Amino acid sequence: MENYKTLEITQKSPTSRVFNLHLNRPSLLNALSLDFFTEFPKALTSLDQNPNAAVIILSGNGDHFCSGIDLKALSSMSSGVQSTDRGRTAERLRRQIKFLQDAVTAIERCRKPVIAAIHGGCIGGGVDIITACDIRYCTESAFFSVKEVDLGITADLGTLQRLPGIVGYGKAVELALSGRRFSGSEAKELGLVSRVFGSKDALDDCVQAIAEEIAAKSPLAVTGTKKQQLLKARKGDLLFPSSDVVCLGPLCQPFHCRMTFGIWTAISSFRSWIPSELT
Repeated sequence: MENYKTLEITQKSPTSRVFNLHLNRPSLLNALSLDFFTEFPKALTSLDQNPNAAVIILSGNGDHFCSGIDLKALSSMSSGVQSTDRGRTAERLRRQIKFLQDAVTAIERCRKPVIAAIHGGCIGGGVDIITACDIRYCTESAFFSVKEVDLGITADLGTLQRLPGIVGYGKAVELALSGRRFSGSEAKELGLVSRVFGSKDALDDCVQAIAEEIAAKSPLAVTGTKKQQLLKARKGDLLFPSSDVVCLGPLCQPFHCRMTFGIWTAISSFRSWIPSELT
């Protein structure tokens, strides 16, 4: 099995058809680096093509699920898009954002069900990731935040595109505009997660059991249910990858042009930012 810098793939037993995909930067609170955005779709494609894999459980090693995108990575990306030509800078930034979005959308492209098992903090880019998953569970102590607005950027790696379809438009807007922290219990009330567990051990055991139950069913039926029914229901008649847009709604293009020249200022201001909740 291939080794990754930012991920780890494990099985509970060699005969299990459930594979565990772990975010694996625990010392950095599983912040999402540029390596992650390259490796994540590769890992999912590998599991999707593995005939022994039927279900994927996505979790985080260490004390937290994910602290969000690594702002040092964003800062390094800025050097590759700067130009004296505003139009070229905007186009380069658009391509970079689509690259990041595409890595998250790899969860939806994967034919196998992807179940998120969330403990600790799930901040910013972590919410982008879990909203693309098919099923979500968390611990009572888990907490969430659509944090991007506090950094002067938009949560357009997937949260703005997917969260309204999960919790409803009004609730999604409130969470995205306030950037406030909310608990695992509230996540259950909102419909973001299906169940809440008292401890990480209970979460891991129950999610593994649920995944094994799904893995025992007809692979064609499971795959068909995910690709033809659930994704269509989520997006209605607009069945397109979220990476096809950079910002949500009709303001996409004009707002993107205005956002482009402020985003790197915001990133540089928060270059060493880590959510206080995670320290």
